[in-house]
Amino acid sequence: MAIQDSPEARLRYGEELRSRREAAGLTQEELSVRAIMSRTHIAHIEAGRRRPTLDDAKRLDDVLEAGGVLVRFLPSRGEGRAAERFAEALELEQRATMIRTYAPRLVPGLLQTKAYAREIFRAWFPPMSTEESDALLVTRLARAKVFDDFKSPVVWYLLDEAVLRRPVGSPAVMCAQLRHIADLGESGRIRVHVLPFAAGQHVLDGFVSLMWFNDLPPIAYVEGVNTGKVLEDPTVVRDCQALYEHALGDAMSHLGSLALIKSVADDYEHAEQS
Repeated sequence: MAIQDSPEARLRYGEELRSRREAAGLTQEELSVRAIMSRTHIAHIEAGRRRPTLDDAKRLDDVLEAGGVLVRFLPSRGEGRAAERFAEALELEQRATMIRTYAPRLVPGLLQTKAYAREIFRAWFPPMSTEESDALLVTRLARAKVFDDFKSPVVWYLLDEAVLRRPVGSPAVMCAQLRHIADLGESGRIRVHVLPFAAGQHVLDGFVSLMWFNDLPPIAYVEGVNTGKVLEDPTVVRDCQALYEHALGDAMSHLGSLALIKSVADDYEHAEQS
């Protein structure tokens, strides 16, 4: 029977990992090299602050010759697509003090309205049941509670112009979605920069979310086709941060971006009326 993920379960798992590592006569650094993981990540697992992925657990189990214990007793986040792909990133998102996100095609989840999110789930392939989409919708809308605190986290968005121009659902859905983003930007709760088509080719080619914390090193979360991965190697994270800053240099100002977002929203409104 799977062990439900919880702070207590992670702490017990971390203690077990530490005990087996020390019994093997390995330092955290030596284990990190053999398991192809960062020493920092192993330290956080042993302290109960982080949960390893299934692949991490398999590598740790192999290196420490634990006979499958570190896989069988890995705390489970439960079933479902969101749990498999995004659970760790969602948890970190709620703990972050600063988030900087680049979106190349679609409005990022934290900013999505209910109607926009429904259209995204409706287009999912393979198709999902109504129950699945409703569960994901609840999770997605709940994420926006990070905006309840006006000061933390500090959130920046770098949006490719395609995010504004790509119709998702009806013109009314797009109009409401863009006005929602503009309202958050004008209130000062978020900072928005649009990377215009006129900027041409740029260094970012996929979704990336950079996060900073009070009690953890910064991380990067990247997404591809049906994949999502938390990156925590300091060198890799710094590279992602540098790519973000490089692209940000080609983007429009916050005020200019809000003006464009409202202008495109007006276009959708006119299209709906006509």
